[in-house]
Amino acid sequence: MAERDQAQHDALVGKTLASMPYARALSMTMDHLGGGQAQMTMPYSEDLIGDPDTGVVHGGAVSALLDTCAGAAVLCHPQVKAATATLNLRIDYMRPATPGQSITAEATCYHVTRSVAFIRATAVDADSDRPVATATGAFTLQQTAMG
Repeated sequence: MAERDQAQHDALVGKTLASMPYARALSMTMDHLGGGQAQMTMPYSEDLIGDPDTGVVHGGAVSALLDTCAGAAVLCHPQVKAATATLNLRIDYMRPATPGQSITAEATCYHVTRSVAFIRATAVDADSDRPVATATGAFTLQQTAMG
């Protein structure tokens, strides 16, 4: 894909993700998108607390962030010219996110076949040396062209 076409494609992916209701509801923002890599941030919110006694964000919100970021990495991979859906996603929760801190996910689409793309992702808070969660997964590649 030509560099200009790739940039236009990545912009379309970014707009598509920004229009997803649950991504908006969780206030996710796209920090980086391109070349099979994505970075997204989800700010801390009391609405996302899973344990009121500790103020820790619910694991489902972390999962949604990782899944969305991974899908974005697939969609912006230069070899991908199709829509995608999560086929499987394994998430290992390493520790609770620190209450009051944003969570940032980074995902890389590292291998693409004709019908499946593979990802690795990590979620961190301000302590970027200690991941909150890591993920590996596979995404289907539907053979319908993206606009």
